[in-house]
Amino acid sequence: VGPYVLITPEETRRNRLQQIAKKELDDLERWKEERRPGPIKLVPQRLGGKESETEARQKQQMMLMQSKYQQKHKREEYVKAKKAAEEAEILKKKAIQREKAERLEAKKRQQEMQRRDMFLEDQYYKTNELLNRLDLGLPKSDSCQIANCGPESTAWMRSHTYKQALREDENRRLEEMKQEQRRKAEFIEFKQKQEEEARTRAHRNEQRSYLQSSFIFCCILRVNNAFLDRLQNKTQPNSTYQPGYSGSLDYLSNDAWVS
Repeated sequence: VGPYVLITPEETRRNRLQQIAKKELDDLERWKEERRPGPIKLVPQRLGGKESETEARQKQQMMLMQSKYQQKHKREEYVKAKKAAEEAEILKKKAIQREKAERLEAKKRQQEMQRRDMFLEDQYYKTNELLNRLDLGLPKSDSCQIANCGPESTAWMRSHTYKQALREDENRRLEEMKQEQRRKAEFIEFKQKQEEEARTRAHRNEQRSYLQSSFIFCCILRVNNAFLDRLQNKTQPNSTYQPGYSGSLDYLSNDAWVS
């Protein structure tokens, strides 16, 4: 250690500083004592709500069951509305196809009447030709000999051939329309079967998911009930504990449900 100088403290100044520090500490303690808060006086009141634990659990159980019933009711309403819309669409398509079939039937009747008129006209010409032959005393001839009888028979043959070609063309177009309508009806029936199968599969999947969610919900409730029973046994040691009790649905009194 190097050289140093030791100064002796002044006793009077040291005593004065100690007195000042003690006075300040006394003032601080007195100030804290004056501003110390007094005792809190509260009116005794019962906490935890006005309902018992059993009533609260039953109330919460009823609320959950009501919510579950409302969800199920909404789901059923949605399925019914969707099915009604699909049935309305199917009925609309059926009405359109029925209208087309009626128009086709009306057209078929009109064509039948036209063919009948043409047949009557042809029969009239044939009858007149036969009567003319009988009047002239001519022998019966085939259609190949009629062409040599005169210009009237030639014109009639051309008209007959033209009408026959028209009938064949109309029959061919009518047959094509029938086949087209048959194919359309088969396609609509096949599509309806597919839609019905899709609706059935969707309904089955929805039922399966609903059962799974219900099973999970029951498992969670069973775990919650066991936890609540253990908690009640710990908080109330004098109460009778039933380890075998699981309960259907238990809930807390006025607190949040343990999830």
